[in-house]
Amino acid sequence: MNLIGNIIWLIFGGFIVFLEYMIVGFALCLTIIGIPFGVQCFKIGMLTLFPFGQQVRDVPGNTGCLSTIFNIIWIVLGGIWIAITHLVFGIILAITIIGLPFAKQHFKLMSLSFTPFGKEIY
Repeated sequence: MNLIGNIIWLIFGGFIVFLEYMIVGFALCLTIIGIPFGVQCFKIGMLTLFPFGQQVRDVPGNTGCLSTIFNIIWIVLGGIWIAITHLVFGIILAITIIGLPFAKQHFKLMSLSFTPFGKEIY
């Protein structure tokens, strides 16, 4: 079922979202200050490519205050809007029974896109 879900996800917009995250990640990596944020865009982009069968969890151990500072900067500079977008798409997809698995993936992406620092995908 994960394979079928990932194929349907790619056909109906997942690949385009993946490309958007990759382009933004490359643009952020052009500056030294933007490299940590670009790496997080790559991480979110890889999850948007094949979200079914993957999970997001907090990094074990202490991530430190740098992770918290980067999360605050991320939220202020655009993470809130990305998370709201995933929330709206998740709510719209949750209206139909067929859209429930895809809504669940949008909610997973919402949590990662809101605070990506200190989280890993497995």
